[in-house]
Amino acid sequence: MNPKDSIDWKSIFDPTSLVYIIVGVAFAAVALEAFMLPNKFLDGGVTGIAILVNLGFGVDLNLLLVLLNIPFLALGWKKVGKTFAVQSAISVFLLTLILHFVEFPTVTQDKVLIAVFGGFLMGTGIGLIIRGGGLIDGFEVITEYFQKNSALSASEITVFLNSLIMLSAAFVFGIEPAMYSILTYFTAIKTTDYVVEGFEEYTALTIISKEDDKVKELIVKEFGKAISVYKGERGYLPETFHIHHPCDIIMTVVTRLEVHRIKLAIQAIDPKAFFYVQTIKEVKGGVIKKVGKKHD
Repeated sequence: MNPKDSIDWKSIFDPTSLVYIIVGVAFAAVALEAFMLPNKFLDGGVTGIAILVNLGFGVDLNLLLVLLNIPFLALGWKKVGKTFAVQSAISVFLLTLILHFVEFPTVTQDKVLIAVFGGFLMGTGIGLIIRGGGLIDGFEVITEYFQKNSALSASEITVFLNSLIMLSAAFVFGIEPAMYSILTYFTAIKTTDYVVEGFEEYTALTIISKEDDKVKELIVKEFGKAISVYKGERGYLPETFHIHHPCDIIMTVVTRLEVHRIKLAIQAIDPKAFFYVQTIKEVKGGVIKKVGKKHD
């Protein structure tokens, strides 16, 4: 059976997932009531639309959060997975409960502080909820759906949809609140990225060198990193296209703080070594965080 077609109740009631969701919802609620709503600042996505309609027309925010998210949760049920949809529904329900029964005092009237800290708290909350398996904003679902059915990337779709929200905010509340809302949203999405992906960004480093055996020994023994080796050929230069040699293509995963030091060490072995570096979103398993000997 496809995992999308069943509900994994064990995952839903996993203590770690529940803690992530509960704490994340609490952060989001504080961001909304203590920072954003009293000052007419918007977030992006469904939450931004709900705030816009609430502040502009007086419709109950909790009702809007539920009603506006229903179509996206239904789409998530069909396209992403039933477990995800249930966890997202729980997240939205908890948010509306906290907003209804708990009142948070306004922390500050300073607009820059509101934009920065409101966005930070909202982004932290969204990131924790995502790590718990859910969402409080259905825009992520529709972004993924449209990405699969259009020529636009996910980021282009997100920017387009949220630009419409911010333009609406400028029309209803004025240019200045809309500008601060953009700052709030930018802070929130960057914080969400850090919470979901971690502060320690990993990098895939690929090396092609005539001294491949020495490079492999350096990376594994001196830096304590695991490697993958592909069989390939080096050469094929424009001036000497007919000259080529078999070699091992070496790939390893390191943190961004280690890239420069490893490159310098490899260049000391082979000044003409060829590198290319790729940022990767997630790493699991293998030897990643093991600290090797310091290489001078």
